Amino acid sequence: MHTEVAETSSWVTRFAPLIPVGGEVLDLACGSGRHVRLLAGLGHYVEAVDRDAAALAQLSGVKGVSVRVADIEHGPWPFAGRRFSGIVVTNYLHRPLLPLIEGALAEGGVLIYETFMLGNERFGRPSNPDFLLRPQELLEMALAAGLRVVAYEEGEVRAPKPAVVQRLCATKIASRT
Repeated sequence: MHTEVAETSSWVTRFAPLIPVGGEVLDLACGSGRHVRLLAGLGHYVEAVDRDAAALAQLSGVKGVSVRVADIEHGPWPFAGRRFSGIVVTNYLHRPLLPLIEGALAEGGVLIYETFMLGNERFGRPSNPDFLLRPQELLEMALAAGLRVVAYEEGEVRAPKPAVVQRLCATKIASRT
């Protein structure tokens, strides 16, 4: 499930400067691109992917942005073999993609993830447990993948609207050779 919010996430805004300059950034399930614009504005080349072609059309002509219409839940993973310096995911959860997201993160890359968790159902959508993280689920995923957690939060927020969320910023540790 993808819920659109017009303003950029304070979490993404806070940690986007950690993404290594010069590498590609993937904004997964980006909708109309609120974070794509932020990332491109920071000088990153951004791959924007969503299944909604009309939403992606709003990114036409944005410098440094490549759009890809893809159903990442039912189609093949369109980024096999690619590595990104940064991956941003907000207001979206499809658990089978979590290992693919981690695998697409380059060494030294930054994962910024923010989405809804259990408890959000009292505020409305999403309310289906399939679209709500379990307590500490993002943290456990990051640690199991060997990512270095930079910051993690979970709980109720009031802005931009009342919700219960998890937020993670983690880096893929570069191997020492």
